[in-house]
Amino acid sequence: MTASIPRPGKIIAIHLSYASRADQRGRRPAFPSYFFKPTSSVAASGGTVERPAGTELLAFEGEIALVIGTAARRVSLADAWSHVGWVTASNDLGLYDLRANDKGSNVRSKGGDGYTPLGPEYIDASAVDPAALRVRAWVNGELRQDDTTAGLIFPLAQLVADLSQHFTLEPGDVILTGTPAGSSVIVPGDVVEVEVDAPTAHGAPSSGALVTTVTQGDVPFDAEIGSLPAVDDLQRTEAWGSREAAGLPPVAEEPQNAASTPSDAAPSGSSGSGAGLSPELRAKLLEAPTAGLSAQLRKRGHHSCFVDGVAANIAGTKIVGTAKTLRFVPFREDLFKSHGGGYNAQKRAFDAVDEGEIIVIEARGDATTGTLGDILALRARARGAAGVVTDGGVRDFDAVAEIGLPVFSQGAHPSVLGRKHVPWDVDVTISCGGATVQPGDIIVGDGDGVIVIPPSLVEEVVDDALAQEIEDAWIAEQVAAGHPVDGLFPLNAEWRAKYEAATSRA
Repeated sequence: MTASIPRPGKIIAIHLSYASRADQRGRRPAFPSYFFKPTSSVAASGGTVERPAGTELLAFEGEIALVIGTAARRVSLADAWSHVGWVTASNDLGLYDLRANDKGSNVRSKGGDGYTPLGPEYIDASAVDPAALRVRAWVNGELRQDDTTAGLIFPLAQLVADLSQHFTLEPGDVILTGTPAGSSVIVPGDVVEVEVDAPTAHGAPSSGALVTTVTQGDVPFDAEIGSLPAVDDLQRTEAWGSREAAGLPPVAEEPQNAASTPSDAAPSGSSGSGAGLSPELRAKLLEAPTAGLSAQLRKRGHHSCFVDGVAANIAGTKIVGTAKTLRFVPFREDLFKSHGGGYNAQKRAFDAVDEGEIIVIEARGDATTGTLGDILALRARARGAAGVVTDGGVRDFDAVAEIGLPVFSQGAHPSVLGRKHVPWDVDVTISCGGATVQPGDIIVGDGDGVIVIPPSLVEEVVDDALAQEIEDAWIAEQVAAGHPVDGLFPLNAEWRAKYEAATSRA
């Protein structure tokens, strides 16, 4: 071991790497993704870390830190570990109050002074098996994290090899390899200890206890020069580790989410479970009205995003999810004989829908026949579907509403399958209410109707829609105060200056 490691030239941290943490967050990445931390965030064992004034969500993350011993550039997976000089403990502290403002870069939320304690001892990397390291963390003497590198999604050597594809890893550079489940919020007075060891190696080498004490800051952030801390229930949930730990009610108890799925957690880019919708993105979409989202789509040249002619079967319903498509073709006797009976496309769609998905049905805008009934609604509800959108009718309309499955349709119709439609195909590009819908498209529906958002645009569209909602609320206040709308809606230069001055002081 050695305690004389040079100050790192750069610190690279990974977002998600342990299976336990990924399962807790409800999304498992296909490949590692990273962010940088400033070297000014490095601190020694025995130091303090300040929770800034006006914040509540400072969280600890016990991690294994790799210190590069020899330069690595485009090294192979097999050779990568030989470029690691030492292994030690780290506490990748983060301030969730600034996380949303950073939009994934973590510059401020993870870059504060003292936010990267390292040490105190450094283990010779050549003397340990990278697949047999352990990281543990305690808060006030209580064990909070305990996991090994056997639980990693990405082996440690892969991180070194991957990063070396993009830039040279230099001696002294530090790679923070992610935290397992158990990370949570700490408050002033708490003492956090992190230890990394190799219990099966000769001599069971250890980093020793990396000790950090939390203090309370008294200098608030300046609203005149930068964005202020802001938290919501999503940030509280992820900072504490769960809604229960954060003191929040279960999602099912919240009226806003009554029409959402039992699980908001979805592996990004995977099939099922609301594929492509992280809990954070889902929460934003639940907050943003379809009117605001459609306005942002129109600004980007998307004018055919509306599923026309449909309304909700449950008043006040808000649905958010990814599309699972079902296509009906016009009735033809021979085709219905070959495709209408047995385990047809309609049954397959309702049997295979996953949590967070919305079944979107092409019925060619024909409201004179049903496209689902109470039995299929029960199946979709049991599977955790977020809802159904159909440009046709719904059989057993009242019963479907009682089941609690949100359905946007053209209304009730008592007919059974075989009057106007043949169930033809699942998971194909369809037309519903005049909108083209592909599997995996983002579907949002509320009292104003249903819209379709391309996945590649959803992040920027929802962020801009929420920002516009804040601006519109301020404009409404001015109108309510007696100001004329001319120049105010939309804001001219004079009113824009007043708005920015008002919001910067908020």
